[in-house]
Amino acid sequence: MGRSNGVSLLLMKVLLAGTHFTPAVAVINELKKRGDIQIIYVGRKTTREGDSSPSAESAEIPKLGVKFIPLIAGRLQRTFTPYTIPSLLKIPVGFTQSLWIILSQNPDVVLSFGGYVGLPLVIAGWLFSKPVIIHQQTLVSGLANKISSLFADIIAVSFENQANSSSKVILTGNPLRDGILNPVKKIPPDFIQLLKYSKRNRLPLMLIMGGNQGSHIINTTVEKILPQLIKSACVIHLTGDNKFADYERLKKFQSERYIVKKWIGEELGKILSEVDLAVCRSGINSLVELAFFNVPALVIPIPYLYQDEQNKNAKYFEHLGMVRILPQSKLTGKSLLKTVKAFFRNLATFKKQTNNARKIIVPDAAKRLALETILLAERDRL
Repeated sequence: MGRSNGVSLLLMKVLLAGTHFTPAVAVINELKKRGDIQIIYVGRKTTREGDSSPSAESAEIPKLGVKFIPLIAGRLQRTFTPYTIPSLLKIPVGFTQSLWIILSQNPDVVLSFGGYVGLPLVIAGWLFSKPVIIHQQTLVSGLANKISSLFADIIAVSFENQANSSSKVILTGNPLRDGILNPVKKIPPDFIQLLKYSKRNRLPLMLIMGGNQGSHIINTTVEKILPQLIKSACVIHLTGDNKFADYERLKKFQSERYIVKKWIGEELGKILSEVDLAVCRSGINSLVELAFFNVPALVIPIPYLYQDEQNKNAKYFEHLGMVRILPQSKLTGKSLLKTVKAFFRNLATFKKQTNNARKIIVPDAAKRLALETILLAERDRL
């Protein structure tokens, strides 16, 4: 990259899009290390159809000093709901808006992290002859990414078993945020007190989370058994933000053994380094971060995703020894409490088994994907 009279010139503009927010943050931080790149992020304004709660990306991306552009995107739903027709009507709106975003922002390269938000940006970028790279986080390629792959110059994948003979496919790994790779030492006082209480009383530390959007069914199930649960462990509970006001309802139960937050930010790495057990969905980003810290997990896969994506993620990590699966159809307060207690009785064994999962992680995946994105843009200029 060139410089003039010691002043860094803005030579590249990268547009990121998609619904997988966590790896996008990791790549944004890598791109920001180069002073001559402008970054734009296109994402959802709200969590999901019928819920006006702000999405994680709309709340967090501006804090990184990155321009955030909300997109009105629709998707094909597997079951008919009151939001099916409105969602379908959003598809042409999102595509038209994507054309305008590409035209007005004029990026040098489009990097999509998948999902129904990334798809119209990928197609719009292709129509305007912009180089396109897509990242496949999960073990199952969703419908949006399958379509996007037809228009992409490069398809970056997270695991070796996803690689094939196509010249478009490269292995980068799944990007880990800097806060995971280099955990901060300073964390909020309430977390410090909980960690001290856990060690002083020799209680295991459990993290409960439902992904960036949270999980209402997990939140309400935990609420039913909370008094019994905190007798056996100290608990950090991330509820997400939703129309059911789970966080607002649960925060009144906070105590020396229980902390509830909507999300946590850069302190997540430090928390994961201390956690003994996680209870969560089986989104690939959560599983990769847990594997990095050798944290065993009880997972409750979302049962209605395309090609049963989360169940396949869960079974892959179960085979590696890190995960035990509790199907959502069998999720009750009683079953959750029973399974968690069984984990605690065999915690040392479970933690030892997670070493196999740690071996598949690519620690420098964010750097690899950022460099591939930059190289693609530069190659297009030649």
